[in-house]
Amino acid sequence: MPKVLISDSMDPRAAAIFRERGLAVDERAGLAPDELKTIIADYDGLAIRSATKVTADLLAAAPRLKVVGRAGIGVDNVDIAAATAAGVVVMNTPFGNAITTAEHAIALMFALARQLPEADASTQAGKWEKNRFMGVELTGKTLGLIGAGNIGSIVAARALGLKMKVVAYDPFLTPERAIELGIEKAELDELLRRADFITLHTPLTDQTRGILGRDALARTKPGVRIVNCARGGLIDEAALKDALDSGHVAGAALDVFETEPAKSSPLFGTPGFISTPHLGASTSEAQVNVAIQVAEQIADFLTSGAVANAINMPSLSAEEAPRLKPYMALAEKLGRLVGQVVGEEVRGVSIEVEGAAAELNPKPITGAVLAGLMGTYSDSVNMVNAPVLARQRGLDVREIRHDREGAYHTLVAVEVATPGGPRRVAGTLFGNHPRLVELFGIDIEAELAGAMLYIVNTDTPGFIGKLGTALGDNGINIATFNLGRRQAHSDAASLVAVDGDIGPEVVKSLCRLEGVREVVPLRF
Repeated sequence: MPKVLISDSMDPRAAAIFRERGLAVDERAGLAPDELKTIIADYDGLAIRSATKVTADLLAAAPRLKVVGRAGIGVDNVDIAAATAAGVVVMNTPFGNAITTAEHAIALMFALARQLPEADASTQAGKWEKNRFMGVELTGKTLGLIGAGNIGSIVAARALGLKMKVVAYDPFLTPERAIELGIEKAELDELLRRADFITLHTPLTDQTRGILGRDALARTKPGVRIVNCARGGLIDEAALKDALDSGHVAGAALDVFETEPAKSSPLFGTPGFISTPHLGASTSEAQVNVAIQVAEQIADFLTSGAVANAINMPSLSAEEAPRLKPYMALAEKLGRLVGQVVGEEVRGVSIEVEGAAAELNPKPITGAVLAGLMGTYSDSVNMVNAPVLARQRGLDVREIRHDREGAYHTLVAVEVATPGGPRRVAGTLFGNHPRLVELFGIDIEAELAGAMLYIVNTDTPGFIGKLGTALGDNGINIATFNLGRRQAHSDAASLVAVDGDIGPEVVKSLCRLEGVREVVPLRF
């Protein structure tokens, strides 16, 4: 039975979902890093919020771990590269707290516009400084969105309801999507020049780190007000402090900081500055939503193979998973076959699908081919880390889809580029059972399972008998024998399933048979 650890405080409905789905679950919030490291080896899944740090050291101590689920959007506390290298799927929950975070950004915009925290403090101090707090309206102002994804689009909708104009900078925002949202797509410099308010809704990456740095802040419209409920590090806090002090920036509200918990900051105490302690997702509704979502995603993955909201691999819905499972098994076997035969000579990979296979999501099929292929070079390869390993080896990977139906109702073909030219294998499904139908230009039908031998020889009378005798002399029993050839008296290829593994001495003895050109032991 798969086992899941919940290592941060989470709504109890998360644990209930795991149990309802037949998974064992432990709730151990507040563990020190060393304590977590001593127990993590027992778990297949890990559900976290922001407190648990999933480091390379922790992952190295977790040989069973298959999935990490973050109840929330940001995954700054997870070493994505190390998780990917370890073959661990990393998921987040981008929708569970989107409304809550968007509403917090809107709330901070209002607080800045009307100086609410300062007015509150002044009034409760017994002052009545009605003329001191002269605010501005949101109506008619221009809001600049840096990031127009899930949360940004919700903020845009709310801002439009407040009769604001909205411009957005987002390299992934298409003109069609901008029209659908009712907003204007703009380059960053134009946004900085025009916006009365700026809100940030982008992940922290190498490309977005410091996106509002000193130079960018200098290019903003005088009197701009800035809100960040996304990630710390998007804004240069020291530069923002200077811009507030100079009056160029009229106000700023940060819910996130470069270092959290933010016990100190150059911004603290600055007039016009508002801060909250990372409350963007802190509503009772959001906490329930993300807990339920992360539990359902982890449970789906561990029980059916469905992948949702993964950071480091293609998504695979619960509906797609059962249909794709036999195709992925076929693809993995084809990749493993070509990897074992061709080995280090592979320079590129093309994955072709036709017939029924062409109607499916191609990414999991490609991932399975690469997992089989890259398994030749490493013992810890799966669909998560195989594409990374392929890129590290400089392999060119291509996907080709044919709508036509050929000799088979469905076909998956893998062609690898080698110094000696292309080499291709192909397979189909008989029922839901993978079956090889083409082997390096030779038509051959075979089931790829267990220990096998790939043998290439000159097609001459009596060879099969000699091969059987040689195997028998070495104590090797033949389970099945599959033979194909291009034409009479040319090359023939055999796939021989045997009982037991084939050692190097057996391979040497077979290579001494007359007409034998190649012998490769295989394992599926």
